[in-house]
Amino acid sequence: MALTLYHVPGARSLRVIWLCLELDLPLTIETIDFSPKFRDSESWRALSPTGKVPVLRDDGFTMFESGAMLQYLLDAYGAGQLQPAAGTQAAAMFQQWSWFAEATFARPLGDIAQHTVVRPEAQRIPAVVDDARQRASICLQALEVGMGAGPYLLGSAFTAADVNMGYSLVLAERFGLIEPGLSRVVSYFDGLKTRPHFLKALTL
Repeated sequence: MALTLYHVPGARSLRVIWLCLELDLPLTIETIDFSPKFRDSESWRALSPTGKVPVLRDDGFTMFESGAMLQYLLDAYGAGQLQPAAGTQAAAMFQQWSWFAEATFARPLGDIAQHTVVRPEAQRIPAVVDDARQRASICLQALEVGMGAGPYLLGSAFTAADVNMGYSLVLAERFGLIEPGLSRVVSYFDGLKTRPHFLKALTL
């Protein structure tokens, strides 16, 4: 095992750092210059065909999708930690919330980021932001209703699904989407913020 993560602060690479800290896995973090010139460079595109971060390397093996990285690390080095046994209903819920965090919830958050921060002001479309905020609100309501008694997504056990969701909630909080009326979401996210490895990952 020789794990190297190509990282930009505030990006999805946070998930990988957090998980490695929770699992006590040695990880070399390479913080990169994420300028448009770098993203379009041939050397970077050889690692990340979309030009995005993160990229994870394990010796000669390379990956470029954060959720898949977490699953790889769990299966290869997790020794059964932070995920339920395969084939169980708990495992199905683990997959549901992990996929929801990125495939459903993070999509409108990405649209908000694109049209408030990332794109030049002349290319930002306010209507896209309004629509994305509505879609993100629906996702937060789904989390509020669906997560159960907590304190974590799968009940009393912290899992990597919480790592996936935690990053999406970081974005949601950044955009002012977590309202006080979402009492379960607020309590859940407040609980995640007490985890030392999450707090450390946020500083890297």
